[in-house]
Amino acid sequence: MAKILVACANGAGTSLMMKMTAERVAAKVGLPVEKIHHCSLSEGKSSATQYDIVFAPLNFVDMYKAAADAGVMVIGLRNVLSDAEMEEKLNEAGALEKFGKK
Repeated sequence: MAKILVACANGAGTSLMMKMTAERVAAKVGLPVEKIHHCSLSEGKSSATQYDIVFAPLNFVDMYKAAADAGVMVIGLRNVLSDAEMEEKLNEAGALEKFGKK
């Protein structure tokens, strides 16, 4: 089961909407999820290694280099509210292969 972190600048509105997108997409593709947490970029940077997958706006992905180096799937999104883009990026990252299907 995957633990997912979604982060945006302030950790309020956009990250909450990203969380809802992640919930929809995970359900659609059958990705088993233990937990999805939304937060600010700064909180996310300090806690990213506790998660399996991190979603963040594309221009902030470099903030999560340490997490990526530790084996976390760090996924940058151009449109953080796009179900289609999130699904595509999960497939490209191999999330279903790594975590299986429900």
